[in-house]
Formats: sequence, C-alpha cells, structure tokens
Amino acid sequence: MRIAMIGAGYVGLVSGACFSDFGHHVTCVDTDEGKIDALNRGEIPIHEPGLDALVASNVKQKHLSFATDVTKAVSDSEVVFIAVGTPSRRGDGHADLTYVYAAAREIAKSITKFTVIVNKSTVPVGTGDEVERIIREENPDAEFAVVSNPEFLREGAAIRDFKHPDRIVIGSSDTRAKQVMAEVYRPLHLNASPILYTDRRTAELTKYAANSFLATKVAFINEIADLAEKVGANVQEVARGIGLDNRIGSKFLHAGPGYGGSCFPKDTLALIKTGQDHEAPLRIVETVVAVNDQRKRAMARKVAHAFGGNLRGKTIAILGVTFKPNTDDMRDAPSIPLITALQDMGAEIRIYDPVGMEQAKKVFENVIFCDSAYDCARGSHAVTIVTEWEQFRALDLKEMASIMACPVIVDLRNIYSPDEVIRNGFLYSGVGRPQSVAY
Repeated sequence: MRIAMIGAGYVGLVSGACFSDFGHHVTCVDTDEGKIDALNRGEIPIHEPGLDALVASNVKQKHLSFATDVTKAVSDSEVVFIAVGTPSRRGDGHADLTYVYAAAREIAKSITKFTVIVNKSTVPVGTGDEVERIIREENPDAEFAVVSNPEFLREGAAIRDFKHPDRIVIGSSDTRAKQVMAEVYRPLHLNASPILYTDRRTAELTKYAANSFLATKVAFINEIADLAEKVGANVQEVARGIGLDNRIGSKFLHAGPGYGGSCFPKDTLALIKTGQDHEAPLRIVETVVAVNDQRKRAMARKVAHAFGGNLRGKTIAILGVTFKPNTDDMRDAPSIPLITALQDMGAEIRIYDPVGMEQAKKVFENVIFCDSAYDCARGSHAVTIVTEWEQFRALDLKEMASIMACPVIVDLRNIYSPDEVIRNGFLYSGVGRPQSVAY
C-alpha cells in the first residue's frame, strides 16, 4: 500500500519506518525543510535504538522517502496518517490541535480518490469529528473516512513496541476504512497482535485513559515509597508483592523522581481538561498531576538532607538528565525541576548523560557539562543518579569515592544495593528503603 505520514517527528518517523519495513511504500512529509534535508542525508533527528539502521535499509529499498510536498504525497496514497505534535496549550493545559487542523486542511486539498485519514497523534475526544468537518468543508466532493489509531510506543523501545504491540486500536464505523486498516496492519497477523475495533471517540479516549492510568501507578508507588521510608519498610519489596498480583502487574511500579517525557505530563493535563469541559471531573488524575509536580522538587530536599539541609557551596553531580534511558528526550524530564531546585539552594551542578548532552545544553544554564560519569563526580560532594542508564549500573565505586570531595550517593532510581555502596565508603540515600538514610 502507499502511505503518507504527515509529520516526521518521533511518532511519524518511527511509524513510517516500521510500516515501510512491512513492505508498504511510505512517504514521510514535514514542513520543516531542514529536517527533511537531514533525513535525506541519512541523519536521524532523534535518538531511538535501531531507528537509523531501519530508516537506511528501507530508503535503500525505496520503501521509504521524505518530502515537504503534502499534495503529491497525499494524492499518491491510499492512507494518510496525521502524526503531528499536540503539545499542552499555554494557559489551560488542553491539547493544542493547531498542527492537526492545519494538516487536515492541507490533506483536504489533495484528496483525489477514496482516502483513509488516520489520526495517529494523541488527540482529545471529538477531534476526529472536527477533522472530518474540516476536510468536508475544504473539499465537499472528497471521498474519505477519518479513523482514530492511537500509538502506544515507549521511547527507547519504540520499534519493538510497533512490531510486537499489545494491541492495535482502530476507531471507525466505516466498513471500507476498517478493511483498509486491516490491510495496513496485515503483516502483524503473524504475531497474533489483537486488533480492537471501536468507534472513533472510544479510541481517542482509550489513549488518554491508558497513559493516565500508567501515570497513576507511578504516582501511587512514589507515595508508598515516602510512607515506606517513614515506617521502615522497603518499597521495592512492596512493589514486588503487589506486582505479582495479575490484577495489578509489575510495570510502572518503580519508585523514583516522578514521571516526565512527551506523553504522560501533557496527556494527563489534556484528560483533566476534557473532564472539566464535559462536567465529569477526573479527581484521581488531578491528584496524580499534583503529586508528580511536587515529587520532583522534593527530590532536591532528599539531596539536601544529606548535608543537614544546607547545599550552599556544595557541588552536586547529576548522572542522567533525560526523562528515561535510551532516549535524548528532555521534555518534562524530572531532572529539570530537580536541578533548578538544587541551584535555588545554592548548589553548583555538574551534569553527565550518555546521550542527552546536546539537548541538555538547550535546557540548562550555569551548569558544568562533563565528559563521563567519573568526570562528573570529580570534586563533587554528592552524586545523584536521576536516569537509570545501564552505563551507571556498574560504576567503580572505589574509584568514584576517591575522586569526590565527599562520598555521598543519592540514588533516585534504586539501582544500587545500599549495603554495597556503604561498603565502598559512601553515605547512601535511596528512595523508599529503610537504608535510605545512612548518614
């Protein structure tokens, strides 16, 4: 099949590359000429394991191409995916649909035959209806159907998630559109990937409900971690104890500095706004957002606690600034409010991240950027592990202690055994464990 992917950002590029790897002919279209020029040179604008090789392979086979011309891409295609950004709108937290509606107008001008228009972007309930109205208004004679097909990709594991999905949600009441979408995803039938057909609004709400529920699990275990510290329990064992219950599951029960990234923060806010607009307030999700916002700066107080609450004149090494491992994404990363709070307390900050340094330089000011974890730790009074990169899991603790001004580790991801760290001469603080205060 011929597919046009409007938007060559994270979702559009990964989805386009994977569809092309299935054998479809995909054109990724973006209005950013610089981005398209870079992609045509083989330069990938995001860090996603395996994506560069996947793109190069399918470009070579002529299954994947990049362009700025929406008209040709749409008129040549049977299926057009909208995969543009829907950031939080300033002022009210609602999803900003400017790019989605602009894409719909461009698509409308170029439809020459029956075309399935697929919302891949994360959009509030009812957006598909508005996209349909816009296209009908712009091109009354167009023959088309609008479908909701939300993505459920994890940054750092997006290619595997796309090719081995837990489910594929397709929201449409149009028989022809369903048949086309079944053909789009036919290569996944061998993996027995379940396809859930729903109406369009149900599919739109499913995406927001899924992300908000996962965010709720994160906020819940973080509050349990705070209680565990107070009562002398171990949050990791609590998480394992409840996660083994099939009704709960073990994923997203890792205590830490709070969630971040491109999805959870904006999607929870958008769902809250949708609930308010429809007089169906989502009190649980509202609390999740509040808990998560408070969590990030609270981690700065955990660092300060190691020094009696006073960080004036202290140097703090930050290991990992991206919101999660295997990505260079800094959007709403917990490191941002954490570092801001540490600076407010008078600390000097040193930073190292295996992949995210270039993005970090766009975000942080008055910090020292380092070349390695050991360079970052040199002369520091405390090392704070913020992102659980594999590169940080087997540090030479003796060497690190020898080059620090004061051997303190604040492990916000609980990747180390407290006993091991303390044996190597450190004072140690973790999250939600009785050994978390060893000063």
